Amino acid sequence: KLLLFGRILRFVVDNLPVMSICGAAPLNTRSDTRIVGGQEAAAGAWPWQAQLVIQGGLCGGSLINSQWVLSAAHCFKSTSGVTVYLGLQSLTSSANVVSRSAAQIIVHPDYNSNTNDNDVALVQLFSAVTFTNYVRPVCLAADGSVFPSGLDCWVTGWGTLSYEEVLPPGRETLQEVDVPIVSNSQCSASYSTLTNNMLCAGLTNGGKDSCQGDSGGPLVTKNGTVWVQAGVVSYGNGCAQPGYPGVYARISNYQTWINSQVSGEQPGYISFQGAAAAARPLAASLLAVPTLSLALLLS
Repeated sequence: KLLLFGRILRFVVDNLPVMSICGAAPLNTRSDTRIVGGQEAAAGAWPWQAQLVIQGGLCGGSLINSQWVLSAAHCFKSTSGVTVYLGLQSLTSSANVVSRSAAQIIVHPDYNSNTNDNDVALVQLFSAVTFTNYVRPVCLAADGSVFPSGLDCWVTGWGTLSYEEVLPPGRETLQEVDVPIVSNSQCSASYSTLTNNMLCAGLTNGGKDSCQGDSGGPLVTKNGTVWVQAGVVSYGNGCAQPGYPGVYARISNYQTWINSQVSGEQPGYISFQGAAAAARPLAASLLAVPTLSLALLLS
């Protein structure tokens, strides 16, 4: 009976809708909310983080359901020869890593390479991945979400540790750094082409930022026990320069477009309204499984 019960629980977990498990990171020890100024991330801390190898180049991305990854449009000057790695923490270890080739890449039709407006793209994996503690989707910010100035966020990637550094094939270990949101009104003083499709994050005095090779990666913040992606790494003036925060594509502006392109189950969305305690999921889960219980089932 115990064996049968265990099999039933495994079936339930493996078939939970994305909304039930998105944004859960059982191995992440961050209680609140080298990339430049950061530190190495622990294995499994950011299970949606993807590494995209594009004909020798490097970008980041985020898993949003079992077969789709969200990234930046400017990463894809070429749409062939793209390999996606998930569950990757250290380049010296293959533990927990799965890889997929890209079946198709969809760049936002209104992407402007001169202004970086609409710098988002979707990558469909050749085949679906199985969710584990090391590979699982992030929740996306829903249309109308609000990310106030000063809100603590995290950005992750394998990019360079400084603007002058020559980009190697990839950093040895995934890097993480926390940066606060900067209001668009303040950020527009630094970037004249800033639009409402963009979101800024960084320190006034610099020192913490994403950099080359981190493009397409996720900027996330915490909603209770759930992580929500607010932005996609897009561009900046150098890296971690005083007065020049990093600029990210504002995910909440693309819910309709993402849903129109993603086949199969839709990503999970969270309406974030300025404070983690006030944010609520858009739709109730089909199965009310607490995050802690889910973590135990998958362990």
